[in-house]
Amino acid sequence: MPVFPAPAKINLRLRVLAREITGWHQIESLFCRLDLADEIEIETTSHGLTLEVDGPDAGPITDNLVWRAASAFFAAIRSTPAARIRLAKRIPAGAGLGGGSSDAATTLSALNHLLGRPLESDQVRRIGATLGSDVPFFLSGADLALVWGRGERVLPLPAPPAAPVLVVVPRERIVTADAYAHLAAAREHDAPLPEAVLLEGLARPSWDAILSAAGNDFEAVADAMIATLPAIRSALRENGARLAQLTGSGSAVFAIFADAARARGAARVLAATVPDAALVQTMTARRAAAAG
Repeated sequence: MPVFPAPAKINLRLRVLAREITGWHQIESLFCRLDLADEIEIETTSHGLTLEVDGPDAGPITDNLVWRAASAFFAAIRSTPAARIRLAKRIPAGAGLGGGSSDAATTLSALNHLLGRPLESDQVRRIGATLGSDVPFFLSGADLALVWGRGERVLPLPAPPAAPVLVVVPRERIVTADAYAHLAAAREHDAPLPEAVLLEGLARPSWDAILSAAGNDFEAVADAMIATLPAIRSALRENGARLAQLTGSGSAVFAIFADAARARGAARVLAATVPDAALVQTMTARRAAAAG
């Protein structure tokens, strides 16, 4: 069966803006694709939809975003679902790395490709937006992008040179809804909502420009939920990280390094100091994937 990569992402910047009456929050974020990826094998069949998941138990198959994406795709083309899919999980789940959303985006793009593109790209993107706020970014094919709104507004940007990344994933996980609830509660008594900012210096982005704009509004509330996060970030910085920051609503922390040797050295230190955390060494993406 053809194999399609479903890459992870990190949020180099994440600002949570106003909450709509629908309950959704507006965001401003700078997404960066990683080489770390799940793998999806898809083969069209004469009838029936099946999904095999190789990796940690993620619950009922029908709740999996790959299943939901495939079902939505076949509904959109008014056809009975007919595909055999195998998902090999490599991206830690529930860590803010976008694995489920990337799986959904890759499934939509792959099915559209395999079936001769019955849907236009904007139709694929509309389906993707109903599945998750990170899905439009992955469908864009961009390695680096500024994302607004509920994630549906994506501005691809030229990416800086690939850089080594170390991802540290604590054993504990943070439910996204809980992170938003804690952030809303904290803001009732603290500073006013941040304003959206047009990031300067990103037309030809360098790591210096990107890192100067870095930040994550969830970091303080995540620290209160997982006590080891501040120490993880401190250890990464002390061992050569140019940036050590929470991604998404957590629980993963990523670090950007100037070279692979420093990343490997930091990984050795973290393996000893946080033995129950998962460590993943990867790179920021070298080139864009094809859009759906």
